Amino acid sequence: MPRAHWADLVLPEQQTEVLRRMAGHVRHGATVFGDWGFGERTNRGQGVTALFSGPSGTGKTFASEVLAHELGLDLYRVDLSAVVNKYVGETEKNLRQVFDAAESGGSLLLFDEADALFGRRSDVQDSHDRYANIEVSYLLQRMEAYRGVAVLATNLRAALDPAFLRRLRFVVEFPVPGAEERRLLWAAAFPDSVPLADDLDLGRLADLPTTGAAIQAIALGAAFLAAACGRPVDTAMLLTAAHAEFRKLDLPLPVLAGEAP
Repeated sequence: MPRAHWADLVLPEQQTEVLRRMAGHVRHGATVFGDWGFGERTNRGQGVTALFSGPSGTGKTFASEVLAHELGLDLYRVDLSAVVNKYVGETEKNLRQVFDAAESGGSLLLFDEADALFGRRSDVQDSHDRYANIEVSYLLQRMEAYRGVAVLATNLRAALDPAFLRRLRFVVEFPVPGAEERRLLWAAAFPDSVPLADDLDLGRLADLPTTGAAIQAIALGAAFLAAACGRPVDTAMLLTAAHAEFRKLDLPLPVLAGEAP
């Protein structure tokens, strides 16, 4: 069961409000569709489906964990490598098993890198195109009939078939965090038990153009440096870890105020 809470989620107010409305649709679905009769007016499924789109590391998976925890659901992250099969009909069979298990078991389905599975249908040039289009069409039907909670997460919204967007109840854009969001992310980057130097300047790190995932990676790297030295985490360790993370991502090394270029 996920342990993430609303208080741990750092997003602009607009995105947070959409996520809370999404949770409300799950909680009150029985009332609206059952007691109030809306279920008799549609042949479509009564599940709650959403698209989370935005750059890598901006919190799409974490937001899914928050929703699952808030709703008391297990989070089932779909392994596309185990679902997609080159043999005709096998992918659809695997997907059917995934959807059925999620509906009966009370899970939030998370399709990470959803563009790989929910991509645009193409003009049929050969049998491969025809079977790929059949898979997408099956997914459209299954998503429409699904009665649970499903999230499609992608860095490439434009790669998704537009027909999916019309059938999803919510679309949430996850932006790269601004300076204020970065300050909040840095303030929560370390567990309470991590020893921090008295002169540690986390506010200085907020000037780094980073995502939440990168901030967590930098904090973890600095913690390992501190553990190896037997000292509390200090600003120099954080800068060293930040430079290592930027090199890993093949980004220009940042120069902060007061730091030699």
